Amino acid sequence: MGILRKKIAVLAGDGIGPEVCHEAIKVLDAVAERFGHRFTYDYQLMGACAIDATGDPLPESTLAACRAADAILLGAIGDPKYDNNPAAKVRPEQGLLRLRKELGLYANIRPVTAYDILLPHSPLKADRIAGADMLIYRELTGGIYFGEKGRTENGAFDHCTYTRPEITRISHLAFQSAQSRRKKLTLVDKANVLETSRLWREVVQELAPAYPDVAVDYLFVDNAAMQLILNPKQFDVMLTENMFGDILSDEASVIAGSLGLLPSASVGDKAAMFEPIHGSYPQAKGRSIANPIATILSIAMMLEHFGLQEAANVVKDAVQDALAQNVLTPELNPTSPSTTEQVGTHIAQCVLGFPTSQLHRDNIKAGMSTII
Repeated sequence: MGILRKKIAVLAGDGIGPEVCHEAIKVLDAVAERFGHRFTYDYQLMGACAIDATGDPLPESTLAACRAADAILLGAIGDPKYDNNPAAKVRPEQGLLRLRKELGLYANIRPVTAYDILLPHSPLKADRIAGADMLIYRELTGGIYFGEKGRTENGAFDHCTYTRPEITRISHLAFQSAQSRRKKLTLVDKANVLETSRLWREVVQELAPAYPDVAVDYLFVDNAAMQLILNPKQFDVMLTENMFGDILSDEASVIAGSLGLLPSASVGDKAAMFEPIHGSYPQAKGRSIANPIATILSIAMMLEHFGLQEAANVVKDAVQDALAQNVLTPELNPTSPSTTEQVGTHIAQCVLGFPTSQLHRDNIKAGMSTII
C-alpha cells in the first residue's frame, strides 16, 4: 500500500484522556516517520470539558470535525461533579451516546488478550487465563441505553428495544470476524426472560447457515459472566447487546490484568472511532501514572482500519517490548515504575527501530529521548 494521508479528530476528553492521547499520538507520529504516512490532527472538545466550555457535551463543531475526519481518537470522558450528582440534567456521557448515534457507530469491538508476562497481575489463576484471546462484539446504538426513559411519581423506566436490522448488521460482522479467527461465535443474551434477547437469538440462528464454518453457541448473560472467570479460553468471538456488552467487556479486563491494556474500536458504515475502554480516572489526572497502552493499542486498531497491517503489527510488537522490558506505569510495575510519558516514548522509539537496552531505557527515564 502506498503513502496515506489521514485526518484524525482527537477528542482527548477529561481526566487522564489528554495524557494517554498525547502518548498515542506520539506513537502514531513515529509510525508516520517510519512508513512515510501523514497524519494530521483536529483537536476538539467532548465530555465534561465541553460542558464547562460550551454547556454542551458534544458541541456542533466537534460533531462536524468528526464527520470530516477519516477516524476519531477518543481519550476518556467523565467527571465526579457529574457522576455524583443524580440531578444533573447535562452529563458527559450524553455527548458520547449522541456521537455514537449521529455517526452510526453501531459495533463496538473489544479485544481481550492474556499476556503471558502479565499473568501474575490478574486476580485469576494463571492456568485459567493463559492463552485467552477473544473479541467482544457489543451492539452500540440500540438497547436500553437508547430507549425511552422517564419518571413517574413513584418510579422510573428505561425501555430496551431492538430491531431486526440492528441485530443483523453487527451479527454479520461478528460472524465474519469468527471466520478469520478460531471459527467460534458465542451469542450472549437473556432469552429465557427478555423478548429482545429472543429476537437476537432468532436472528443469529437465521444467519448461521450462511457461515457453515463457524460453530455457534448460546449463553445466558449470567452464565457468560461466570464462564469469563471460570474458563475464558473457551471464547473466540462473543456477540451481545449494548448493556450486556458494556458490563462483560469491563469484567473481561481482569483477564488482561488491567483496564489500561484494553483497546476498542467503534465502527459504522462510514465512521470509525478508537478509544481505550477505561474511564477518565480523575484521581490520576496530571500525576503521570496513567497507563497509555490501551490507547496506543487503539491506535494499532486504527491502523488496521486504514489497511496498514504492517504498521499495526509494529505498534503491537513495540507494546510487547514495553511489557517484556517492564517499562510500565505503577499499576503494573509498582517497584520501579515508568511515567506515562516514558512508556509512550519507549513504545514510539521501538516503532522507529531504536534499541531497547538497559542503557537506552535509562536514557528514556533521564528524559534524553528525541521523541517529544
